Amino acid sequence: MYTYGGLTDAEAQEAELDQEEQEKQPMTGGLDKNGSVHLKIPEEAEVKFTGLSKEELLRVAGTPGWVRTRWALLIVFWLGWLGMLVAAVVLILQAPPCRDLPELNWWNKGPLYQIGDVQAFSQNLKGLEQRLESLEQLKVKGLVLGPIHVAPADQPKDLRFEEISPDAGNLEQFKGLVKAAHKKGISVVLDLTPNYRGSGSWFSNVSVTNVAERLKVRDPPLLPMMFSAVERQHAVTCLLRVLIGVTERTSADEVSSLLSSTGVDLLLSGVLRAANTDATERAQSIQQLYSSHNQSRLAWSLGGRADGHLATLGGPALLRLHQLLLLTLPGTPVFNYGDEIGLEDEVRRPILVWCGHFPCVVLQEQQEERESSRRLFQALSELRGRERSLMFGDFLLLYNSSSSLAFLRSWDQSERYLAAFNWADEAATLPLSLPALPQHATVSLSTDDGSPASNSKVQLEALRLGPGQATLLKFPYSA
Repeated sequence: MYTYGGLTDAEAQEAELDQEEQEKQPMTGGLDKNGSVHLKIPEEAEVKFTGLSKEELLRVAGTPGWVRTRWALLIVFWLGWLGMLVAAVVLILQAPPCRDLPELNWWNKGPLYQIGDVQAFSQNLKGLEQRLESLEQLKVKGLVLGPIHVAPADQPKDLRFEEISPDAGNLEQFKGLVKAAHKKGISVVLDLTPNYRGSGSWFSNVSVTNVAERLKVRDPPLLPMMFSAVERQHAVTCLLRVLIGVTERTSADEVSSLLSSTGVDLLLSGVLRAANTDATERAQSIQQLYSSHNQSRLAWSLGGRADGHLATLGGPALLRLHQLLLLTLPGTPVFNYGDEIGLEDEVRRPILVWCGHFPCVVLQEQQEERESSRRLFQALSELRGRERSLMFGDFLLLYNSSSSLAFLRSWDQSERYLAAFNWADEAATLPLSLPALPQHATVSLSTDDGSPASNSKVQLEALRLGPGQATLLKFPYSA
């Protein structure tokens, strides 16, 4: 047996086999397969941009390209600023100056509402206080109340302006009414016609001084007041801070003379309800009074405590037309109680029946008609209260005939309003083609529901109105 390095042949062969076997084993020691080798690669450090340093910025900013860019932007900025300044100055110089708003009294800001008989309206003053919400919805600014003072018929010695007639209520109810009305923005006007229960509004010429003396002790001291037969009361005008006069005269000349001589703040007359007056004469009377007096002193009515209600005097079919007329004329519109719903004078003092806060009737068809009339009244009153052209704008007569009328209300650069009326029993076409008018206008309100539709366009060159129809159109200001 041979030996190699101290090993026998058998031992040498066994050592070689062990060596070969070890070479066949994976280098991972059996933990991984396929002889994979794990190598640990160090993570690359993230490169963060910290911007240019101060020295680098100064070096870049000083290059010719950036210098030219900065100067170009600076020149563009100042040229733009100067251009806008010049444009603003040119617009200011070329724009027409705005008109100063006129000074308005509270009675110029909304309609006045007459309640001559408190019992017929709400039984007593306390009931009237509960109905103020309805008047507030109609945008009423003044409540003309009474007469409610103690005044036995044709007995001037027993006249008591400071006492409330038991038929109307008592002094505490009156004070509560005034306080509640003021909270809702409604002023209370007392009708102090002295002999309202007697044969004439005033007692006699010799008693005017007596009436004036009695007015000095009224309570509260600053309540607005109204007198009928205003041509009889020259001696008392100096005692009142706010005075509304009433006259039955229907001539525009006579009414204009009274406005100039009596010193009243407002004058109610019969100009619009004169007998046998057509649209032409009515338009001439309106134009004469508007041209002669400040519109803040003009008052328009078609009824009243002594004359009756609008639906009776003008006819139920023309109720809405007359509502639109009174609420668009230059001046203060004055309505009798119930005129907003078409209350008629079936008796001397018709009673207004209430369902909650709204007047109501038994018949459903009549109730729907009254509600429709009230909605139109409310919409017109709201529009008049927010549109300058309607509240205190200029008045321009556009067209009038024996049965139709059209006029324009405008103020400065505010929206213009054109009111057109047809009193005839047949349709009418109004040719409105003045240079100041556009070809078309937009329907704002109409007395006929849906004809023409609200916000629709109509042609002014041939404006067609149905029988007894009135419409209010609008168009924007144009230089």
